[in-house]
Amino acid sequence: MTQLSIELTWLCLVTLFTSLMWAPYIINRIIESGIWPALYNPQPDTRPKAQWAERMMRAHDNAVENLVIFAPLVILIEITQSHSELSAFAVMLYFYARLIHFAAFTFAVPLVRVPAFVVGFAAQFMLGLSLLNII
Repeated sequence: MTQLSIELTWLCLVTLFTSLMWAPYIINRIIESGIWPALYNPQPDTRPKAQWAERMMRAHDNAVENLVIFAPLVILIEITQSHSELSAFAVMLYFYARLIHFAAFTFAVPLVRVPAFVVGFAAQFMLGLSLLNII
């Protein structure tokens, strides 16, 4: 069995984490509406009553939007074999920034949410600059 690089390991963890973000707000939907209405495809304007669930949905959307940027950068590092201490640090930093962002978004902690987002962005930017041999 092939061992994943540090960067691919963290990409896998980020992807798995992002793939699980929907579960709590869907459980909330089942609690609010009942199982059968929750199983139907909700209308675009169907919003949860619980504010935390609304925020969690938005945090999940944001995580998916950023995964679209993060994943190709990590894959490019793998393809070009541009592994470094910086890239290993950046992917780990990104994971924890997204974890903190998700929790802060869900529990409405704006003074934590925004800096966590910026740290995640900085980690992505570090990966990009590293690929371009700028840092």
